[in-house]
Amino acid sequence: MLVDDASSDNTPNIFKEADVPFKFKYIGMKQNKGRSSVRNIGINHAEGNLLIFLDGEMLAPPAFIENHYKHHVHESNLVVTGAMHYEGVYTFIMPDYNEDQVAHLKELVSRDPEYRRLYENYEQTQQHSNVPCPLVTKEDINTNRFQRLSFPNRYFLNSGLKHFGERLEGFTLPYIAFLSGNVSVRKANLKKSGLFDETFVGYGAEDWELGYRLYKNGVQFVLDPSTVAYHQEHGISKRKVKEQWGNHYRFVKKHPNIDVLILSLEWKELPFMHMHQTLVEYKELKKRFPDEYNELTHAFRVMLFRIIE
Repeated sequence: MLVDDASSDNTPNIFKEADVPFKFKYIGMKQNKGRSSVRNIGINHAEGNLLIFLDGEMLAPPAFIENHYKHHVHESNLVVTGAMHYEGVYTFIMPDYNEDQVAHLKELVSRDPEYRRLYENYEQTQQHSNVPCPLVTKEDINTNRFQRLSFPNRYFLNSGLKHFGERLEGFTLPYIAFLSGNVSVRKANLKKSGLFDETFVGYGAEDWELGYRLYKNGVQFVLDPSTVAYHQEHGISKRKVKEQWGNHYRFVKKHPNIDVLILSLEWKELPFMHMHQTLVEYKELKKRFPDEYNELTHAFRVMLFRIIE
């Protein structure tokens, strides 16, 4: 199923051009409704028991669906994510890449003569154009040649999650694994926990908020590198960062619990391992001294909230 949130490009024609050996449903919005709303429309129209969410710019390997599905065959209470084993790929030269992205792309194309030729031609003829320039063809995707322009980005794993294994055993913030760009969950679990909160508009936090509700309902989170997909890189809008702040604020207002407030430390560039350990120590303090240090713990919670506010 493809839910199209009022695209202004050629997306509506995909349904007409698609020739696939399985049932394919296209749902097009006449007006933009936002990430949470269109995902909920997809959930409500889905006929299957297992739902896999995948962002529009992702390239999925041939065994992608099978690798998600195999986890859910014998267990009914799982969230499986491939997003922690993030793979990026530059399939286009985008005019709004930032300096770091341009430098990174130049490094990658230098390893392949054909891609280097295409990039050099772009610099000579289209550098000041506002039109994206394609680097990767459909044939490149079918033959996996596109992987020469791919790269791993293990932001979450390198921030501490790899210490807890595939099932995040002992990790106090497992719900952050619910990243809607590449995640699977049974429809029944979503119906039990509630769908995406449509008051979250714009970019960010709507998936973590749903993941938190799933976590509170006892869902087990699984990280599987075999469910990875390739994210086609694009420019990063400053507006998205502002939206992300706003949605994070909405998240902590809705769930003013310490295991949500602690995520404020990410905005101070502290790793998830640090957040986890701080939360462990906070809970230990409350357990050992339930009637003491209340001013300290209250002040700590207020500080975390102020970061976002």
